[in-house]
Amino acid sequence: MKPHHRFALALTGALLISASAGAASLTERYDALRAEQPKLPLRDAAAKLNVSEAELLATTGLGKTVTRLQEGDNVPREIMRRALDLGKVMALTRNENGVLERTGVATRLKPQEEVAGLDADKEKEREARLRNIAGGYLGGEIDLRFTFKNWKYAFAVVQPGKDGVVTRSLQFFDQSGNAGHKLYVKSDEGVAVFDKIVADFRNPVQSADLKVAAAPLKPAEKPDSAIDVKEYQMAWNELNDVHQFNRLLTEFGMSREQALRLGPVDKVQRVTPQAVRQLLEESAKQKIDIMAFLGNDAAIQIYSGKISKVQEAGGYFNVLDPEFNLHLRDSAFHSGYVIKRAGVTSVEFFDRNGDLVVSFFGVRERNKPQPQSWVDMTAALPKAG
Repeated sequence: MKPHHRFALALTGALLISASAGAASLTERYDALRAEQPKLPLRDAAAKLNVSEAELLATTGLGKTVTRLQEGDNVPREIMRRALDLGKVMALTRNENGVLERTGVATRLKPQEEVAGLDADKEKEREARLRNIAGGYLGGEIDLRFTFKNWKYAFAVVQPGKDGVVTRSLQFFDQSGNAGHKLYVKSDEGVAVFDKIVADFRNPVQSADLKVAAAPLKPAEKPDSAIDVKEYQMAWNELNDVHQFNRLLTEFGMSREQALRLGPVDKVQRVTPQAVRQLLEESAKQKIDIMAFLGNDAAIQIYSGKISKVQEAGGYFNVLDPEFNLHLRDSAFHSGYVIKRAGVTSVEFFDRNGDLVVSFFGVRERNKPQPQSWVDMTAALPKAG
């Protein structure tokens, strides 16, 4: 054999051994960490091991408890559309400092009637909107909004849970390996549906090589001096629907928190970061129906209703109700705002990076004013200095 051929074979063998050792090393490091902190969530373990959650899940679970599912622009939408047949599920959405978990049954969208007279652009927009909701999940117990363009990796996970009960879940991650959304099967009837989804969408290549990309850099915030604040505040006061607010952010090129800081003084009141505790405690005590919005770049999940059990535990301030859990690491909160837009009062909390963690609204009936109890309660939240 020629010398350069022997060298090439030796180099290839060394690379294969190195790759195998690297994978084994991550598994061993994870096992050691889990032995020290058995209750450490996978996401937090991944952060300690300096890998993404998706990489840790794949490396330690493929071939045992984890099945890698297919990828592609339409695959996540199709999996979630099929998941409407799972029946009772626990839907979990999280970001860096908050987790929202809701147990229930997702609603399926009724067949859409043909809408005549729409121009080509409007029809295209309508079709895109319908595709992006996966045929359901609007309102009801499992209330979700998807941004499927940010969904990349999908896995089915089957593993022993508490008391030996097997848990089955579909877990979705973005291109950086961060968790976007997870669905856990909560009924015996859903097991066969889950198994069929896994069989139909199983990736033919069960590899832990995910080629995750570095998280994109957050755009630099435009200097306040570059904002026409007077014009912006006039536009704010002309809002007649709270959903128009995002358009203002785009129009004036502002970050969300910057938009609140520069909002009309009679429309925005800054509150302390820990005001979130009083908001949840008073909502439970006064039995006020609330809406909680929590999400990330891939999904936003919404809870609507009353809450009852709130308490601090595990470094989080929590709602721990039978069908709804909310976990907020409020020690990482940096600011909070009570906001009035188009006659609607909401409260938003941001972390130290200026990222929105969670927002709250009072539940109101269509075409009726928001409950006065919600308005009064938010007005009483502790003001920031």
